This record gives sequence, C-alpha cells and structure tokens, in this order.
Amino acid sequence: MSALDITPDGRSTPTSDLSIPVTSGYRWVHCDRNDPFLADWLADKVPERAIDALLEPETRPRAFAHDGGLIVILRGLNLNDGEDRDDMVSLRAWLSQRLIVTTRIRRLYATQDLRRSIEANNAPPTPAAFLVALAENLTDRIEENGVALEDRLDDLEEILYEDDQALESEDIPELRRSAIRLGRFLNPQAAALHALLDTRLPLIDSAMREDLGEIANGAQRAVEELNAVRDRLAVLSDYLESRQNVRLSRNSYALSVVAAVFLPMGFLTGLFGVNVAGIPGTGTPYAFAFLTAGTLLMGFLVWMILRLLRLF
Repeated sequence: MSALDITPDGRSTPTSDLSIPVTSGYRWVHCDRNDPFLADWLADKVPERAIDALLEPETRPRAFAHDGGLIVILRGLNLNDGEDRDDMVSLRAWLSQRLIVTTRIRRLYATQDLRRSIEANNAPPTPAAFLVALAENLTDRIEENGVALEDRLDDLEEILYEDDQALESEDIPELRRSAIRLGRFLNPQAAALHALLDTRLPLIDSAMREDLGEIANGAQRAVEELNAVRDRLAVLSDYLESRQNVRLSRNSYALSVVAAVFLPMGFLTGLFGVNVAGIPGTGTPYAFAFLTAGTLLMGFLVWMILRLLRLF
C-alpha cells in the first residue's frame, strides 16, 4: 500500500500516516488487492459497496456513482514480462472529493506512469483530472496495441497472398485468440467510459467530461479496429481453407488420373501372373517383351481416351 497527498497546484507528498485527514486537494492510495490488512482499512474509509468493488475477485469494466463518489473498474494491457498482453489487468477505483483508492492484483504500467508523473510534481489537480489521466494512459496503450495488431495482420496478408505455404500454422489462430480475448473487455470498457459522460455523475465537471468524451471515442475506435481485425482474420482463414481445399482436390484428381491409367495395366499383368496351366507365351522367348509392350500400349490408349474425353 502506497499513498500520495496531492495539492490543487499539482504537487505531491508521500504519506505513511493515513489517519491524518486531507484538508486540501486529495489523497491517492494504491493497494495490492491481496494485502490481508486491506479489507480492515477500507472498512473505515469507503462505503460498503465500494469495498465490494475494490475487493471483487472477478471484474468487468463498468462505472457508476455511489454515495457521492464514483466506482470505476477498468482494464489495461498486461505488459508484465512473460505474460500475454491480451490477458488484461483489472484496476478497481473509488473516487471521492478527498480520497482516491485503487486496487490491483498484477502490476499495471499505466498506474506506474501516472505515479511517476505525480512524483515529479505534475499531478492531476482534482480526482476528476486523475480519472482522465488514468483512462487516457490505459486507452493510449490499447490503441497502440490495436495498431500493432493491424500491422501484423497486414504482414500476414502479404505473406498469404504471395505464398500461403510460407505461413506458420499458428499465426492466424494466435491472432484470432488475441482478438477474442481483447474484445471480451474492450467492448464493456468503451461502454464504461461513455457512462462517465453522464452529467448526473459527481466530481466530473464539463471540461473533464469533454476530455473523457475524447478518451471514450478512442476506446470505441479501438473496439471498431479490433472488430475489423477479427473480420479480416475470418476472411484470411476462409481464403486459406479454400486454397488448401483446391490444392487437395487437385492432388486427388491427379491421383485419380494415374489410378485410371494404371488400373487396366495392373489387371493385365495380374492376369498373366496367375500361376495356372495354359498361360500363353510360356514357351516363347519374346513373350515377356510382348507383354511389356502390350501393357504400355494399353496404358497409352487409356491416357489418350481420357484426354479425348477432356477428363484432365
């Protein structure tokens, strides 16, 4: 648990004694949700419903007013080493006039960047400005990731249309999985940011509402880009499948033609290979040459007939 007292002019001071009330500006307390002492501390500081939201094990993005403050739950890209960025990290927040409490389970780089800015005495002057800065940090990274997904998809399309066999077998399924997992949270996140534009909500003035509107539009744009990526991936999958089906059909057809040519030849050689009395040519020294020539002639005639019938 870490705490910073922030003045209206954007200056910040670390504090360890959370029992001292804030009389000017606001206090930001950032907590690890797994802290065993967190629930007891929250019981004296925030409303019960806010406690439930801050400690909720499974969340989806949403935002609403409660008891004169705001409960906001958002998601950010997972940029931690060795983890998938589309496994988005949840950030839960309670905002009131003098206190902001945020909780997370895993490290979130958006809050780290915001903390560095605050420690450099460039802090948001109000809780509403803090919310705008936090939402902007989260959304900017999401939009950058959307651009990276589109660039990667462009590369895959170029490879596919030049030589579909050069694609790695997991390239398209991996991108589709990533798009699906991101879409699970980006759609409700855009809805949550748009919900913050409600004029009935506390803390947020008209200027901050305009900024949140731009951020919400950015989140909605990220959703639309993600939907476009998913649609393009579906088209690529269909195209790749159709190419594979055409290749398989062509190979099967070639094998069928070969089988048709060799079938009568196989019948003839099998017939003369029967070990019974009366096989013609057993006493003739040129019988094998005649049989070979006849077999090849039969194969050639079958091939000519298939050509004349335009079967290949």
